[in-house]
Amino acid sequence: MRGFVIGLDLGTTGVRAIAVDAHGVLLGTGSASLPATVATGLRREQNPADWWEGCRSALRELGNQIDLSDARAIAVDATSGTILPVDNHNQPLAKARMYDDADTGDLAAKIKTLAPKESAAHGATSPAARALAWMKLPRLHCILHQADWINHCLGATDWQTDENNALKTGYDPVARNWPNWLPAFGLAPGLLPEVVPVGTRIGQVSDHAALALGIPPGIVIAAGTTDGCATFLASGAELPGEAATALGSTLVLKVLCDQPIFAPELGIYSHRLGDRWLAGGASNCGGKTLLQFFDKDQLKRLEARMKPEQSTGLDYYPLPSPGERFPVSDPKLQPRLVPRPGDDAQFLQGMYEALACVEQQGYARLTELGSPPLRSVRHAGGGSQSATWMRIRQSLLGVPLTPAWSEEAAAGAARLAWRALGREIKLA
Repeated sequence: MRGFVIGLDLGTTGVRAIAVDAHGVLLGTGSASLPATVATGLRREQNPADWWEGCRSALRELGNQIDLSDARAIAVDATSGTILPVDNHNQPLAKARMYDDADTGDLAAKIKTLAPKESAAHGATSPAARALAWMKLPRLHCILHQADWINHCLGATDWQTDENNALKTGYDPVARNWPNWLPAFGLAPGLLPEVVPVGTRIGQVSDHAALALGIPPGIVIAAGTTDGCATFLASGAELPGEAATALGSTLVLKVLCDQPIFAPELGIYSHRLGDRWLAGGASNCGGKTLLQFFDKDQLKRLEARMKPEQSTGLDYYPLPSPGERFPVSDPKLQPRLVPRPGDDAQFLQGMYEALACVEQQGYARLTELGSPPLRSVRHAGGGSQSATWMRIRQSLLGVPLTPAWSEEAAAGAARLAWRALGREIKLA
């Protein structure tokens, strides 16, 4: 199949654009920075106009690498839980409130009395709680998620969102509807967008947007997803039991399932990907702990002296500070990093072994809760550069370990753009 598709990834600090052809080859990337989030107390806000300008800049850079006239579809992923109110012309009526905005007073307590415990709408940063403050705005037409608003700017004409971005706003992915507790909470159903599966065709790029962005008019706009789900899609995993671990400042584990898993006490919710489900959890352990003791150059030097085939026997739990959320939930759990041997290489290897144990326990916990047996694990993030850590992980997990097809969330969005054209691809 000729041509390529474009994935757009909107993060907290920047926008990434990527072009992917039908064989999964990444043809080029573009990026742009976003102004810093404005923080006032617990409130976190951004100007939506900056998002659109970021998309223009990222696509302009991409267009300097490849001819964008061959683009056939576009899909957007964005931060999960970022919302804004708009009028019937898609004009924002207030600043967007970000995913980590916890300025919601006692509304989380009210949601707790109404929503089922497995709902992802719980917590101080609940989008549903933030949205309630806008219900009486003059000219309010719809509450949109960040990706939804960009889709409208691109040319989508219906007021729609995808099943993943809707999850934290209270959407029920099992029943596939906005539940009855939302009106009881005060959110009028008519002010929430229609929800469609990821990868659904939701419109075509308008002449106005095409001129602004340098892409062809009339190409397909596909319903995208959240940044976290897009990162998983970029891993290349596609079968139940295939998983992906982000080895970054924290450990984020996700596995593809044939049934949903909900364990809110562990921070586990399930995103719907068509007829399959993406479940996972995030430990507070990760690279952040390592960097409390060693800088990146020291890590490289110490690895040369390690013996990963010989266990250190150190029994660590490498939290950067007290409190764990997954694979155990204990807000008072203390870091366990003693005794510290005199040899720094042995100390670091002990932490690598402990991080691999946390990962193993995390996947074991997901299996206990109903995920399929682990089939393989793809990895991404800074930790994947450590050959020693990878060898230790391999010995504990006992399944094939491979690098992610791409570490770009935008590449995951591109997979959904191809899905809207009727083609499923792997990223090369």
